[in-house]
Amino acid sequence: MNSKGIRIENLKKRYGSGDTAVYALKDVNMHVAPGEVVGLIGPSGSGKSTLLKCLGAVIDPTAGRMILGNEIIYDQGWKVRDLRALRRDKIGFVFQAPYLIPFLDVTDNVALLPMLAGVPNGEARAKALELLTALDVQHRAGAMPSQLSGGEQQRVAIARGLVNRPPVILADEPTAPLDSERAMAVIRILNDMARKFETAIIVVTHDEKIIPTFKRIYHIRDGVTHEEAGEGRKFE
Repeated sequence: MNSKGIRIENLKKRYGSGDTAVYALKDVNMHVAPGEVVGLIGPSGSGKSTLLKCLGAVIDPTAGRMILGNEIIYDQGWKVRDLRALRRDKIGFVFQAPYLIPFLDVTDNVALLPMLAGVPNGEARAKALELLTALDVQHRAGAMPSQLSGGEQQRVAIARGLVNRPPVILADEPTAPLDSERAMAVIRILNDMARKFETAIIVVTHDEKIIPTFKRIYHIRDGVTHEEAGEGRKFE
């Protein structure tokens, strides 16, 4: 595997202690290379949401190791001082709902993260427009979120997730609200963006429409991951 991307080793998450202890994650091992999109699937209660929160530095794991690029970010404890900066600069998020800020136009929704990281406004907006163009929604750059279709909103959300060029993107059910055509368009975009920006992308999904497109899939059952080869079917 390339030294970049993301690697997770023997990750565990325990809630409670003693007789009441419950392990939401028992033994999670994953690796996702730059430019790769992998699927993460499993039944409700299997640990998918807990894993995503650990990967996104939203909650603390109990044990294990996480390596992002060449940097160990967690090893029996966080090795990064500023978790907010880690989330802002190194991890992109794409959710089931776009969560666009309703009073900002499309460009500013995408440009906000680099602005918060100290990038000058003009440069941040230029980065935003570059991504909006790559995602074929540049013609909506001045529109408000309420003026966009569901598919356009999701493209803007993907642009926002990519704008700081994070080495990893966590996509949580990104196609759930979309019909088949739009769902396939979103997964095609994620693959294109992964290759273009050398981003490692993990897609949590129940969506049967897109599962055949993954070349690799991680099943999580009872807090344990199992890797298997996917179909890698070409996009329709």
